[in-house]
Amino acid sequence: MPGTNFLDSVGSQFDTAFSGLALAKGLPERIRATNSLYQVTFGVRLRGELVSFTGWRAVHSEHLEPVKGGIRYAPDANGDEVEALAALMTLKCALVGVPFGGSKGALRIDPGEWTELELEKITRRFTQELARRGLISPGRNVPAPDMGTGEREMAWMADEYRRISPLETLNAAACVTGKPLSRGGIAGRTEATGRGVAYALSEHYATQGRSLHDARVIVQGFGNVGSHAALILSGEFGCKITGIIEREGALFCEGGLDIPALRAHRAGGGSFATSPTGRFTLPGQEALCADCDVLIPAAMENAITAANAGAIRAKVIVEAANGPIDAAADALLMDRGVEIIPDLCANAGGVVVSYFEWVKNLTHMPFGLMERRISQRRFGHVADLIEGLTRQAIPCEVRSELAESGSELDLVRSGLEDMMRAAYRRMAARLQEQPELRSLRQAGYVLAIEEVAGAYRDLGI
Repeated sequence: MPGTNFLDSVGSQFDTAFSGLALAKGLPERIRATNSLYQVTFGVRLRGELVSFTGWRAVHSEHLEPVKGGIRYAPDANGDEVEALAALMTLKCALVGVPFGGSKGALRIDPGEWTELELEKITRRFTQELARRGLISPGRNVPAPDMGTGEREMAWMADEYRRISPLETLNAAACVTGKPLSRGGIAGRTEATGRGVAYALSEHYATQGRSLHDARVIVQGFGNVGSHAALILSGEFGCKITGIIEREGALFCEGGLDIPALRAHRAGGGSFATSPTGRFTLPGQEALCADCDVLIPAAMENAITAANAGAIRAKVIVEAANGPIDAAADALLMDRGVEIIPDLCANAGGVVVSYFEWVKNLTHMPFGLMERRISQRRFGHVADLIEGLTRQAIPCEVRSELAESGSELDLVRSGLEDMMRAAYRRMAARLQEQPELRSLRQAGYVLAIEEVAGAYRDLGI
């Protein structure tokens, strides 16, 4: 049975959420619809010939500006996918409470087919096409990395935007997020989505009075999101990563894979077949359906459909990717009692830390600068008081540690954790208040749609 179209799946979830909301006539259609979808085709002279590329940028909702959303490079990118991803960005931003509308972009390209210099030329031309349509700007539309892109591509885009927009020089760095630290980025952005996945799963367990320690976790996809989620869950939460699934094959170990060793192996160009940890098997649907406590699909949309949903053995699924469960499979899993932490919460860590980076770029101040000295003085006063009451000197190294205010990375992680856990608790509380919603996904959709509807009402729409 083929999977549901990604855009149709998202639309179906919107319609289900609308059925439980009393909105003004016409407002559901306005909230559901994509404001605009731009398709651009441009040429770049490469290897002695003019090569054409097609890209998209969707703006789902401008109830708040700027709109926010990543740009992916993929050979199978298409407009429907970009529209669906833009709609999910609107919901994510509304649910976690960052003041952005939703957008998304893509370029149909296989990055592996081009050299770094060629990719830079292509990215700069794509940036020019976006800029002339107002689809990249600190105050209107702020891209970020997605599948196939990263800090390098964002640095090229920011530099090209600065070059072609001289009047925006002061705040030009805020035109994109996910940049390298040396180019106005923020500590913790690369790990943000994976870390957010870990915080959402931890909160899910905590609200049920359970511990994540020794939970058996399988991760599908070992890219940026999946590898960071596996690293943090195993290293900081005591989970056993019993399986990692990639296109080339899968690795399994009941005692838990050595994630740092696997990351180092992959960073050095090593394959799964030669992994220093785990038992290698060829890829197949049975890998996704292996026994585990938690399954984290962190690859592509529609990984779980009606065709394989019945064989899934995980008790909890965390949607680290966008739309990894289609609408038909979602209903089947819900009927079976599988607990699903939906993408609009689980993978929102990236946009949360992107917001922090955007604010940093606009204020032109590092995180923690304003409070560093006052924090040190306050801790110094506390240490003096403790010494006076106990008549015992606090060791110099302890006093120094107490007086040291948090680094930018500490502050970013703290803010991310607070916002991710709060978003999860909002969904859980709404589901408890309205059990007829049946799932965390629908609770999240309802909460996000209410936020968007409120913004439209404030605008007189």
